[in-house]
Amino acid sequence: MAKWSSTLGSVREVLWNMVLISVGSVLCALAVKGILVPHQFFAAGFTGIAMIIHYLVPFLPVGVLYFILNIPLYALGWMFVGRRFFLYSIAGLFIFSSALAWPYVSLPVYDKILSALLAGIITGVGSGIILRSLGSAGGLDILSVILMKQFSIRLGSTILAFNALVLIAGAVLFSLEMALYTLVYLYVISSIVNIVVTGLSQRKAVYIISPQWDTIAQEIQKKIQRGVTIMQGHGAYTGQEHQILYTVITYRELARLKRLITDIDPDAFVVVTDTMEVMGQRIGNQPHW
Repeated sequence: MAKWSSTLGSVREVLWNMVLISVGSVLCALAVKGILVPHQFFAAGFTGIAMIIHYLVPFLPVGVLYFILNIPLYALGWMFVGRRFFLYSIAGLFIFSSALAWPYVSLPVYDKILSALLAGIITGVGSGIILRSLGSAGGLDILSVILMKQFSIRLGSTILAFNALVLIAGAVLFSLEMALYTLVYLYVISSIVNIVVTGLSQRKAVYIISPQWDTIAQEIQKKIQRGVTIMQGHGAYTGQEHQILYTVITYRELARLKRLITDIDPDAFVVVTDTMEVMGQRIGNQPHW
């Protein structure tokens, strides 16, 4: 028992991650059973493959097919991501498969474009919530996490690229029109997943050049409580030496930082750039799978 507790974390941590996985799974299942299946759309990843098989062989439930298709992927989750991710994902697989087996009422959205948009939003939020946990609901989530950890490929990008295969299969076996509606759905998912997983915790990298660099650096550490790195620069045009301040802050802190710099030196040269991910205890935003 102590070994499992050490692997999964504290009781509070386990409960929180199970809540995230459960809520995300229910949302994804709602989109599948309440919108996609009634409109004969396809879905993302292994859910999409399970749905295509279900349309061809209707007596095979989507939830059962999804569970069977996921079994080989869990070896990859164990090998490349870690035991904790694997155990949480086992739970996620059972929860999501069960959620798919639960009967859902078709949502009252009849326009196909609007249905694709709504399904994409619901699934994107659900998938993002699941990926904010320490596990997944199986399927493409496992592959996405592996690629992000090994090659820093964004989660949404993996989802969109992989599902090109699902779209091709759907267009060949059913209709090009349904595949195009599904493409809208998949694009919305990729955008929403990136927002939920990293966008809402986006970090900003800031470069500051100012004669008042020492005062600015002290104020950043004192008032915003972020670390500052001082780098040596050389102006190509003026030939003068400059001190360049470099700091990483959260998006919510950006407005405070700009006011702080302006109050000290209104003529300071400031460059703000987006970051893909940041690792570190105090400022990191990379999910810890």
